[in-house]
Amino acid sequence: MSVREILLLGNETLYRPSKEVSKDEILDVNRVAEDLHDTLMDFRKRYGYGRAIAAPQINELLRIIYMNFDRNSIVLINPKIEFIDDEKFELWDDCMSFPGLEVKLLRHKKCKVLYKNQEWVDCILELEGDLAELIQHEYDHLDGILAVQRAIDNKSFRIRIIKR
Repeated sequence: MSVREILLLGNETLYRPSKEVSKDEILDVNRVAEDLHDTLMDFRKRYGYGRAIAAPQINELLRIIYMNFDRNSIVLINPKIEFIDDEKFELWDDCMSFPGLEVKLLRHKKCKVLYKNQEWVDCILELEGDLAELIQHEYDHLDGILAVQRAIDNKSFRIRIIKR
């Protein structure tokens, strides 16, 4: 539908929790999902990265995540994360809401995500490694949490030069 403005670090809306959507809001969900797709593709074209985006990043406080990787796309509605075990790993995380800034943090290595798809069918995804990290990052957006709030310490930040 349209490319939307991505809210940037410091915007108060990013710190607000999103609301669950109901089945009767599916037309709104589909509209938001299309905007998330268009916005992600535009960001990827401009910055050269980006695999997922959460609705709050485009000023829609709804529990919707759009992921696009390896030529696959998926819309997760009202996702819930369950951690498979306690194993975590350290990584440098980036975000479309603060391009060029990376944050060192810990994420669970494996997780399971329960969600509704666009046909309102219950689905389950089991993820590990970088995809587990990715879904945790986007899920945090739904709860109003940014990666900068999960930094390991006050020295866990670095600037990455983005080549356009």
